[in-house]
Amino acid sequence: MHIAYIGFGSNIGDRISFIQNAILRLSQKQGITIKQISSLYNTTPIGNEEQNDFLNGVVAIQTCLTPLSLLQTLKNIEISVGRQPRSRWGPREIDLDILIYADVCIKTDEITIPHPELHHRGFVLVPLAELTPNLLHPVFKETVQTLLAKLKDEKSVAKCDDIIPFLIDKSS
Repeated sequence: MHIAYIGFGSNIGDRISFIQNAILRLSQKQGITIKQISSLYNTTPIGNEEQNDFLNGVVAIQTCLTPLSLLQTLKNIEISVGRQPRSRWGPREIDLDILIYADVCIKTDEITIPHPELHHRGFVLVPLAELTPNLLHPVFKETVQTLLAKLKDEKSVAKCDDIIPFLIDKSS
């Protein structure tokens, strides 16, 4: 079994419902156990900035799936939740990304782990640091907290204290 961290986000329609639905489906997949779910964060978009703000967070899972099988599972969940094909960095109903998978480092045409932009994105580092500030990045050999302290990202990442959207116990 391996611990993996999955980033999630939504900025179209009922963002909370899309996120809830995706995490619920993730929790129902054989070979995956939800360990922790971060708070939700309201974040400004990157790339294409002419779109709605995102709700983002991170979920920690324990899994026996291979990284490639996990990626395919996440893509299938995105489709089942209602994600529509759009431009890169465009609006989306749900986005699920493998951020870190144990201490695995992979770079192929299909998959890159750890996520290649992880250390540049506050909307990922802030919720990841909430869950596991001392986790070592497998490439940089620095903790998530250290990467967050070094971050030059000026984009807003605001914790949504008034939203408790999950049906799944966050402490399981």
